[in-house]
Amino acid sequence: MTSPPSHPSLVRRLRTRDAVFIGVGSMVGAGLFTAFAPAAAAAGSWLLVALALAAVIAYCNASSSAQLAAQYPTSGGTYVYGRERLGPWWGFVAGWGFVVGKTASCAAMALAVAVHVVPPVWQRPFAAATVIAIVAVNYRGITRTALLTRWLVSIVLALLAVVLTVAAVVRWDAPPVDGGLPLPGAGGVGGVLQAAALLFFAFAGYARVATLGEEVLDPSRTIPRAVALSFAVVAPLYAVTAVLLLRALGPGATASTEAPVRQLAVVAQGPDGWLPWAASAAAVVAALGALLALVAGVGRTTLAMAREGDLPRALSAVHPRYHVPHRAEVTLGIVVVVLVLVTDLRGVIGFSSFGVLTYYAVANAAALTQDATHRRYPRALAVAGLVGCLALAVAVPTGSLAAGAVVLVVGLLGRLVVVRGRS
Repeated sequence: MTSPPSHPSLVRRLRTRDAVFIGVGSMVGAGLFTAFAPAAAAAGSWLLVALALAAVIAYCNASSSAQLAAQYPTSGGTYVYGRERLGPWWGFVAGWGFVVGKTASCAAMALAVAVHVVPPVWQRPFAAATVIAIVAVNYRGITRTALLTRWLVSIVLALLAVVLTVAAVVRWDAPPVDGGLPLPGAGGVGGVLQAAALLFFAFAGYARVATLGEEVLDPSRTIPRAVALSFAVVAPLYAVTAVLLLRALGPGATASTEAPVRQLAVVAQGPDGWLPWAASAAAVVAALGALLALVAGVGRTTLAMAREGDLPRALSAVHPRYHVPHRAEVTLGIVVVVLVLVTDLRGVIGFSSFGVLTYYAVANAAALTQDATHRRYPRALAVAGLVGCLALAVAVPTGSLAAGAVVLVVGLLGRLVVVRGRS
């Protein structure tokens, strides 16, 4: 008598280089072209302090995520780590925070593409079409996702290098556009914390590869290396960009535009030069790369949650030919299309930061419970990461904090109903 066929599963295909490109692509597109403007509005001339704070907390989170991923190399990231180390409810908090936060990030990336390509009246439908196209690419398999991400990241880093170099040469000794005057009401401890929370949105892609744990070759070695290398590439890039924005534009001019890097190019060469075009092209390519990686990451976390019954089990289906969580990715695409039709770019950044900070708070708490055998980094990093995530989560703009808290509570109540129904 033959045994019943097993369900299709994910396949290990990604090497360290693929994982690094996915991590870098997630970070560069996620914040470099979108997060500096609202962060400058909050922190003013203290923008670099906020960036440093966000980077330190992100590094702490990266170390905890890498350490946990080496012990639990499976899809789902901190959703799995929370379940294994802290219990099902904490795992759900992490998974739910990631899914809702990164769904908002998908909308932000699609809108960022549209902002740089079409006039305002066409931006929402163009963003929706972009989401549909990216979901279609992910549907065909993780190797296509990794290959396209590699090309996109290579292009955007080359374009960024040109834009930043020219801007530095032309504008370094010139006074900033806004005269260097501080923004009214900006700065202070509260402004710096809020700006750091918004800039954390820009760093949150470094552990994206951890959500792809079932598709990485030699995961206990590959995942920690990829997380560290991704962070090492992106952190200096953000620092250089922030310095140039403050030097050439000033905090006021940076805060007043939705596309600060493009505005930097305009100031350096004029609106009709080739440099603004290069900046816009870099922004579009970066956002596409981030959106590609985001859809893959959210799809895998949804898959893991559906396997455990924390989301509808139908979403745990894996395509028999392409080996991707196709139902999860299609559902995600539908939700993101709705979001881009009804939300704005700055609003979804704060909401995304709240959800992702919740996710990493659980990751740090889970890392604190690991024994010496699996510990790769000092416990102090996990403690600092946990405290930092909680502090930044409550520092996001008030509207984002309220919306994030409501969505988190709704998710917890939904799980409570499901658990009681099963019992």
